[in-house]
Amino acid sequence: MDDYSLLDLFWTMLWFFLWVMWLFLLFKVITDIFRSHDLGGWGKAGWLVLTLLLPYIGVLVYVIVRGKSMSRRDIKEAQDRDAAFKAYVREAAGTSGGEGPKHGSHVDDLAKLADLRDRGAITDEEYQRAKTKLLV
Repeated sequence: MDDYSLLDLFWTMLWFFLWVMWLFLLFKVITDIFRSHDLGGWGKAGWLVLTLLLPYIGVLVYVIVRGKSMSRRDIKEAQDRDAAFKAYVREAAGTSGGEGPKHGSHVDDLAKLADLRDRGAITDEEYQRAKTKLLV
């Protein structure tokens, strides 16, 4: 252990880090091959064989040839997930996202009334009348 210097430790850590990054890229490319809808079965098989048999060259060639479409698929997938999440939140909250008054709009109206009352713009009596009008 005496002959293993601090510089050797640095180089070992650097190579290990680069190896982990390369593995991450390899798995990213393999998952992109399978989720790509513009590739047929033979195209997917060809890219997969290339990336598994010649991993460094295969990954490098894949990123050069299909890198832009890879990023477009990532962006589309993120937008689809975001839209699904927003639809789920709208459904769970009971609002329609601006399509007119629904169940969730009463909560917003009550919050606005409470804010007006807290600021002193309306009295407690006016607040109670408006609140009963909303809830009926």
